Amino acid sequence: MTKIKTRSGKMLLTVILIVVGAIVLMGTWLSSSYNNLVTLRGGIDNAWSNVQVQYQRRADLVPQLVSTVKGAANFEQETLTAVTEARTKWLGSQQSGDISQEIDAANQFDSAMSRLLVTVESYPTLKATENFQALQAQLEGTENRISVSRKQFNDIVLPYNIRVKRFPTVFIANMFGFDPQPFFEANQKAQDAPVVNFQQ
Repeated sequence: MTKIKTRSGKMLLTVILIVVGAIVLMGTWLSSSYNNLVTLRGGIDNAWSNVQVQYQRRADLVPQLVSTVKGAANFEQETLTAVTEARTKWLGSQQSGDISQEIDAANQFDSAMSRLLVTVESYPTLKATENFQALQAQLEGTENRISVSRKQFNDIVLPYNIRVKRFPTVFIANMFGFDPQPFFEANQKAQDAPVVNFQQ
């Protein structure tokens, strides 16, 4: 009788240890997966703030650029208005907290800036001014920084999106609201080459 009690006690202890071990392993996996998702999302937030910094730099240059371009005789007001409106929309999108809206506003800002720079090509006297050349050099540097920042953002979004969709992490992602993030994709019109008219 004592041997049976001892044997059943050992079996009960073994079962308890197995259950406790399984719970500890599950808890370790859950916390590790959760912390990994938090780290990846933190990287996305950081990369996105770097994109925003570069767009802000561009937005800060636009008033000077528009002011310089306004001095050119007969410069198309519609183009300047489009740039100013796109800048305002991008600045306004910052309060939304929605990366998709910000990306959309940034693409519109990109498009308006491209139209402005293409239009400037038709004004050689404007392009020759020292002030415009200095602004254009700053703008080119900013455009390069924007491009690098967007690539870095996408490079961080990719592993995060893979992780939140991969089994079994998908369960933790769904449980704690880790949704896939949008990529910063080029505006669909960006694939069309701009038409530059060098005649006045």
